[in-house]
Amino acid sequence: MPTAENKALMQRIFARLAEGDGSLFVAHLHETATMTVTGQSSWSQTFHGKEAILRDLYGHVRGLTTGTSRTIPSRFLADEDWVVVEARGQMTASDGTPYENDYCLMYRLEDGMIVEAKEYQDSALCDRVLGPYPASQ
Repeated sequence: MPTAENKALMQRIFARLAEGDGSLFVAHLHETATMTVTGQSSWSQTFHGKEAILRDLYGHVRGLTTGTSRTIPSRFLADEDWVVVEARGQMTASDGTPYENDYCLMYRLEDGMIVEAKEYQDSALCDRVLGPYPASQ
């Protein structure tokens, strides 16, 4: 897909994520996709495959939060097969603490599917509000 189409697809996906609907994201996540949470925290690792991304990363986050999770985009940049999204997450931890992290998300697309993602975030905030990522996962 051309760069403009990749950007438009990610804008549609994030319009839905802003409403708390992740179904379009899931539909466009390739079975062999990788997702890397960058940094040096317990959350910093690479998740391999759609199932692991949904279960071990997003599923774990859902278990630590309540209610609707929204990701509100503020900027989209695209170059070749990469789309970069600046966004802010809006969630509430299970103990009632607001969890509003700022993200820089990079997505590499092939044929309309997300095949690689990188997440840059405030890892100290993540550790403080959600706690460390379990070593056993």
